[in-house]
Amino acid sequence: MLSKNQLKLVRSLELKKNRKKEGLFVAEGPKVVGDLLRAGYRARMIFSTTERPDAIQVTDDELRKLSFLQHPQEILAVFEIPQPSDIRHQPSDLALALDGIQDPGNLGTIIRIADWFGIETIYCSEDTADAYNSKVVQATMGSLAHINIVYCDLVELLQQYDGPIYGTLLDGNDIYQQELSQKGIIVMGNEGNGISQRVRPLVNHKLLIPNFNKNSETAESLNVAIATAITCSEFRRR
Repeated sequence: MLSKNQLKLVRSLELKKNRKKEGLFVAEGPKVVGDLLRAGYRARMIFSTTERPDAIQVTDDELRKLSFLQHPQEILAVFEIPQPSDIRHQPSDLALALDGIQDPGNLGTIIRIADWFGIETIYCSEDTADAYNSKVVQATMGSLAHINIVYCDLVELLQQYDGPIYGTLLDGNDIYQQELSQKGIIVMGNEGNGISQRVRPLVNHKLLIPNFNKNSETAESLNVAIATAITCSEFRRR
């Protein structure tokens, strides 16, 4: 049975300040919750409309009160946010660095893209959206369980990194014509402004995804998640 304190705690986790204070986040749906449990994430509470030994059984109405979704999906769990000590801090292969990504949907999709292309670590600037926002968690479709998310000072990280640093920039070189390493950091920038002025000088391999539309009327730019998918695909294709 759902208690008032449990409901209050879960609903409070909609806000970043409360997620940070409690060290907890919410995940919903059998796939997302199942993937996180299999990956070893520690569940503080699990609520389910079906009987299971590890869960508090709730009614459909109670789940709706708990849920952040328009259409709740049978199960909701409160997980502990992994601590920095639980996460690797050095990319052994390719890593992504996100410089000011703001949209939760974009961030969740990028995490899912990284998972698909076997990129295990994503470094996020402090002003990037919170990876444990419920919208981000749902958009990852369980891929959050497979990716190391590290929030840090990107400038400091990149200054200390001695490998290739790639970034997509308007003055970059055609990505389809460049030699691409299988080790390095790929920087993706903010939806509106691209890679920040602080980070741009640290990019030592500038890349451009060319526009193949020769008409005068064309899209001004690519969505950052789509650009990330194209970039990762090109690295893995080689």
